[in-house]
Amino acid sequence: MEAVNVPLADTPVVTFWEGEIVDAKNYTFFTGKWEASPEDDIRHWSKFPSFTPLLSQIETDGGKSVDFSNYAYIFMRWKEQYFVNVGVDCGLTIAGFYYVCFSCSDGSISGYYYDPNSSPFQKLELKCTNEKDSGFTFSSYELQ
Repeated sequence: MEAVNVPLADTPVVTFWEGEIVDAKNYTFFTGKWEASPEDDIRHWSKFPSFTPLLSQIETDGGKSVDFSNYAYIFMRWKEQYFVNVGVDCGLTIAGFYYVCFSCSDGSISGYYYDPNSSPFQKLELKCTNEKDSGFTFSSYELQ
């Protein structure tokens, strides 16, 4: 990610991200790290209308039996790991992470930031342009 117009940085700030795809095998809807409690998880995932049909199953078995193979949405967590081109004194924080939902039908991505020391429910929205049959293209990256 690139953040521009950062007051304490002379150039755009570039960060390195890692992500987790909620697949009920490797990663579940319960984060289990980054200071997020199960209650925080449910509160944030519930912001996505596409999560609502899954809620009762999540409450029953943690979502371990949910079949995502034909589900129209992909749920993820995105975590910034470090600043690529500046020091930690740039004025930005990477302490939190994003709960993210990708729509397979239109390529849109929405997310909610979680950091217990920041304003709750800061929203991320990425909308794409669909260029014929080449997939979804965003202004600075492609989903392949």
